[in-house]
Amino acid sequence: MKCNMTTEDKQLLLKDLCARLPYRTKIHIIGEGGEEIDADLTTSTIDYFESWTVKPYLRPMSSMIEEEEEEYNRLLMDVEYYPGKYFVVPATSVVDWLLEHHFDFRGLFKKGLALEAKEDTYIKTKEG
Repeated sequence: MKCNMTTEDKQLLLKDLCARLPYRTKIHIIGEGGEEIDADLTTSTIDYFESWTVKPYLRPMSSMIEEEEEEYNRLLMDVEYYPGKYFVVPATSVVDWLLEHHFDFRGLFKKGLALEAKEDTYIKTKEG
């Protein structure tokens, strides 16, 4: 990762990238020789994380369309109540949904660790 990233930034990005592996996340790679390519995130790109600059293409939360916003809000409202205790939000469901829809919910844009996806980057097809 030959850019000026802090150890915290590297750990945050690696945690985020690993969580996105199942979701066909698009990434921008700058190789050791400066060559640039766009690719799908795979375990191979994670393997070379230390020597390549890897930035995922993500969507800002503000790009959520109405249907997504309704689905997201339904997930947030799906809570359980334990009498005399507290409400529990199924955080893994919410996080999985955000990952699957390629949203930047960890603030990677602000740190310069992600690129904004173009509108057609993640068009849904019949295959998924």
